[in-house]
Amino acid sequence: MAGVVAPPLCTWLVAACLSAACGDAAGKEKQLRRHGGAMFGSSRRGRPPGARCRGGRGARSGGIPMAIALHPERGAVESKKPDIKQRRVVVTGMGVVTPLGHDPDEFYNNLLQGVSGISEIEAFDCSKYPTRIAGEIKSFSTDGWVAPKLAKRMDKFMLYLITAGKKALENGGITEEVMNELDKSRCGVLVGSAMGGMKIFSDAIEALRVSYKKMNPFCVPFATTNMGSAILAMDLGWMGPNYSISTACATSNFCILNAANHIRRGETDVMLCGGSDAPIIPIGLGGFVACRALSQRNNDPAKASRPWDVDRDGFVMGEGAGVLLLEELEHAKQRGAQIYAEFLGGSFTCDAYHMTEPHPEGRGVILCIENALADAGVAKEDINYLRVNSTKSMTGHLLGAAGGIEAVAAIQAIRTGWVHPNINLDNPEKNVDVSILVGSQKERCDVKVALSNSFGFGGHNSSVLFAPFK
Repeated sequence: MAGVVAPPLCTWLVAACLSAACGDAAGKEKQLRRHGGAMFGSSRRGRPPGARCRGGRGARSGGIPMAIALHPERGAVESKKPDIKQRRVVVTGMGVVTPLGHDPDEFYNNLLQGVSGISEIEAFDCSKYPTRIAGEIKSFSTDGWVAPKLAKRMDKFMLYLITAGKKALENGGITEEVMNELDKSRCGVLVGSAMGGMKIFSDAIEALRVSYKKMNPFCVPFATTNMGSAILAMDLGWMGPNYSISTACATSNFCILNAANHIRRGETDVMLCGGSDAPIIPIGLGGFVACRALSQRNNDPAKASRPWDVDRDGFVMGEGAGVLLLEELEHAKQRGAQIYAEFLGGSFTCDAYHMTEPHPEGRGVILCIENALADAGVAKEDINYLRVNSTKSMTGHLLGAAGGIEAVAAIQAIRTGWVHPNINLDNPEKNVDVSILVGSQKERCDVKVALSNSFGFGGHNSSVLFAPFK
C-alpha cells in the first residue's frame, strides 16, 4: 500500500497451507494480513514468487495465489469419495485474455520465461494519479468472437468474458458440428466478475450530469456482473445453469467449483466457468489509490509486483479473463475430447471476521483447505509436495479473474511438467520459507495434485483441486 507496506496475504497463506496440509498447525498460521457475433464467426471456426519442488511438481493458487501439489494413490482417493461424487469432471478446454497473451500456451510460455505484463497505463490519462502502472491489455480484438454491434456497446469485462469463453470452446474441440449435437439443456455457463461493468456505469453517471436522455439505454443490464455470462449463454443457446457469482478476488474459484458441482450432481454435462474483470479505468484506479493499496513504482513497472518481497509497496492491478470448459468424463470420452486434467474437488468457507483482513489465526483458510482435501478424497498423509507461487508477479492482480487464469496456469503445469517462476523476489520476508518457493527460473515438477486457492474481501475463501487424468 502506498505509504504503508501492507504485508501480503501470501506469507500468511503459506503458513496456513502448511498447517492445513502437513499438520504443522500453530506457529506459521498467525503470520499475515491480507494485502492486500455468433459462436462460429466467418473468420474463425503452488508456489510464491518461486517454490521448490519436493518429489513432485506443483500447482498454483488464486486471488493472491498459492498452490499445493499432492501425490495420492488413485485407489485411495476413489475410496474416500462419497457415492454422490461418482460422476467425474474433467477439463477439456481453456480460454484466456491476459496481459501476457490471449492463448493458453502463449500465456503459460510467457509465465515460464518470467515475462512481465506490467507497464504504464495507456487507456486514459492518469498523470495526476500516484499510481500510473497496471497489467493492462494493450492489444485485444473481438473479431470473429463477438458480433460488432454488441462489441461497440458492451463493457470490456463482458468482451473479455465472451472471447475467453469461446476460445475455451475452440480449445476444447467444440466445433460447429459438435455444438449441433450437444444437448443444450445440459450445458451451462457460470462466469463471474468482482467489479462488473464499471466503465458502463461510470459513463452513465457522467452522461446523467447532462441529462438522463444522454444515458446509454443498456447501462443497467451491461453494468451487472451476471450479464456477460448471460449473453454468452444466449449466443451459444445453452439452456442449463446460467448465473454469476461475485466474491471479490475469490470469484473465479467459486464459479469453477459450483460449475463442477452441477456436473457431479448430474444436473449438467458441460459447463463454461471462470471469471472476468476490467477495472483499469479512472474510477477503478482511483478507488484502490484512495485506500492506499497500489504500488507506486511507476519508474520501474516490471519490478512493481513483488509478492512476498520485503520491498513491496502495494499490489498492481491487472485485467482479463480466464475460462475453463468442464465436462463429465464419459461425455468427454464419447466425443473424443482431449482431456487436460481432472477436477477432484474443492470447498469454500468464510472467515466471518473482517471486511478486508483475514482471521489472524488463519481459521477460515485452514478449514477451507481441509474441507477441499476431504471433498476431493485426498488425505493429508497423501501429500508429498508443497509449492507456492504467484502469477501476479507478472500479470498483476486480476481481481475476480485471478482464479481463472491461475487455474489455467495450474493445469498447464500439470500438462507440461514445468512450473513458472516468481519474479521480483529479491529480498523475501523473514517469515517466508524460501525453500518451498519457486525461484527466478522455471522448474521441472511432476505435479500429482494441484490445489489452487483464492481469497477475497469479505472473508471469502475457496480451494479447488486438479490432477492429471488417469
